[in-house]
Amino acid sequence: MKTDTLFKRAFNDALLLTSRLRDGDPIPSETMLAAELGVSRTTVRKILATLTEQGVVAGTGRSRFARASAGEVQPFPEAETVPTSVQVEKQFMEWMLRGDAKAGALINELDLARQFKVATTVIREFLNSFQRFGLIERRPSGGWVLQGFTHSFALELFEIREMFELRSAREFSSLPGSSPLWHELRRLRQEHIDLLSEIETRFQDFSDLDSRFHRLVNTAVPNRFIDGFFDIITLIFHYHYQWNKKDERERNEVAIREHLAYIDALLSRSRSAVATACRRHLASARQTLIRSTSDTGSVA
Repeated sequence: MKTDTLFKRAFNDALLLTSRLRDGDPIPSETMLAAELGVSRTTVRKILATLTEQGVVAGTGRSRFARASAGEVQPFPEAETVPTSVQVEKQFMEWMLRGDAKAGALINELDLARQFKVATTVIREFLNSFQRFGLIERRPSGGWVLQGFTHSFALELFEIREMFELRSAREFSSLPGSSPLWHELRRLRQEHIDLLSEIETRFQDFSDLDSRFHRLVNTAVPNRFIDGFFDIITLIFHYHYQWNKKDERERNEVAIREHLAYIDALLSRSRSAVATACRRHLASARQTLIRSTSDTGSVA
């Protein structure tokens, strides 16, 4: 399933890339495509074969070229390009945010599996990934319970987040102009603007947008360990923030504006501007975390 999802996502990105080429323009090499799409050359070959079958690409080997005159090819639906683990994370986040979950709340695997329309084994695997971080604890009698974690633990976690993201942000600014990540960044920018215009009624939608933005930045440096750790960082930070409802709308509006400045810095491709915007946003988030953990005691 994961491999199929990866192929579909990369196929959509490749389709977007070829749509910008004129009829007869050369297709980048397999090595270049693998780097830009963030997949293996084996997956790239499968993508090129599919594009060739659908008439978008012609030729073979290093002599492949774009066929702009080909009929329109439909990309895979977005839902099919998102890994199940990411879908579950998003749904779990919504469950906590909208349900106002608190420390001590019980989690039933079967109920979540039915609600999220996935197997109970998927839910169990997801919950297990957070158990060692103290956010979720398995009960001896069965089932799970939500836990809090200490103020010092939250700050240690934030230090790791800063280190990862600053590195990724700098690399993002150096991506080639043909990378599909730029298109995704511009799309997210517009989503931020749209949310800002409706902030009074949609401020709770920020958590999902925030997660997708920071996840996109981190994809500039593919790393399986960073990816896995980022999942944990995302859930813990938003889980914590939803506990402290004080000034939630105002906090989210400030964060959206910081995101827009951050995105504009990335689009400028100035490494110094990117570093400044990234540090400013993360410093602000860190202060929010410090204030919130102080307000909520030992829970973060």
